[in-house]
Amino acid sequence: MPATRTIGVAVSALALLGVVGMTTASATPDQADQRHGTAPPLVIGHRGAAGYRPEHTLAGYELAARMGADYIEPDLVSTKDGVLVARHEPEIGGTTDVSKHPEFADRKKTKVLDGVTVTGWWTEDFTLAELKTLRAVERIPDVRQRNTIYNGRYEVPTFQEVIDLSRRLSRELGREIGIYPETKHPTYFRKLGLDLNPKLVDILNRNGLNRPNAKVFVQSFEVGNLQELSHKLRLPLIQLTSASGAPYDFIDRGDKRTYADIVSAAGLRDVAKYAYGIGPDKNQVIPRDAAGNLAQPTSLIADAHKAGLKVHPYTFRAENTFLPLNFRSSTVPNEYGNLFGELSAYWAAGVDGVFTDNADIGVASRAETFPRH
Repeated sequence: MPATRTIGVAVSALALLGVVGMTTASATPDQADQRHGTAPPLVIGHRGAAGYRPEHTLAGYELAARMGADYIEPDLVSTKDGVLVARHEPEIGGTTDVSKHPEFADRKKTKVLDGVTVTGWWTEDFTLAELKTLRAVERIPDVRQRNTIYNGRYEVPTFQEVIDLSRRLSRELGREIGIYPETKHPTYFRKLGLDLNPKLVDILNRNGLNRPNAKVFVQSFEVGNLQELSHKLRLPLIQLTSASGAPYDFIDRGDKRTYADIVSAAGLRDVAKYAYGIGPDKNQVIPRDAAGNLAQPTSLIADAHKAGLKVHPYTFRAENTFLPLNFRSSTVPNEYGNLFGELSAYWAAGVDGVFTDNADIGVASRAETFPRH
């Protein structure tokens, strides 16, 4: 599909420049409009602009905002001294250059994270000052080799730095850049004495963001911490779900319910008691058939909307390896495929937002589908 590959090259070139010529009006839906069904779907910069920069870096978040994303998404973990920082996981061997720091060689440890044995370096074993000596690297270099040119250039940002960035960019771009933090492995950190919830509530309070209509969502794959936050935050909460397995806090306390139970019609009614919406795996919204092609939508969106919940699925990525077979441009896994086509199917299915590594494509696709906005 030569046309699709041309689009991919053009988008990549724009990303390397760090700017995309989007107008202010092209990406300004807010939560108030979302609640009343008058805004187009949201575009959420998944871990920043992870298709073009190493994830969870200030450079990546800034690029996503400049591409037109409505929200930037930091995953939050804790340092040894209790500071919230943005990393995909507490294990940082694959997302920083820590292995090249001989002074931290003895910090490498094997731990059990949500029931899985993992060996590496862990944020909870580093103070913030120590983490700041590390630099971010591309997490999937075999897929995104171009991103590796930015290895070693960016620090691990604190959540406060992400908030400060969103405010600076909001002033500069003339539109409010929202933040969409995820609490990562809350049960794990609570058992370490580094409970994420109080730290999150405190920083949102100190920044004046714990209020209705603040442009903030809070999300988690666990349930209990969101239920707790529902009594402490005046913000919309998003229950993340997976196509398999169960929330780890359920597993930890012997609750036999799974994510499949949560996204059932009855389960969604329970979610609506504490959350504003769900963030499902995109395959829970539209599965793939036996050949790997995109099939027909499930009833999830209709069931969620009936329960009063919004639906923000994840994760939309441009490379063939992440796309359904019928939207791939070739058999080369790392070439760009037809992400525009995949997004169109999800807009038609009625999603209320998408998490994407390619915010520029998300914004352009939305503009084509909802031209009045």
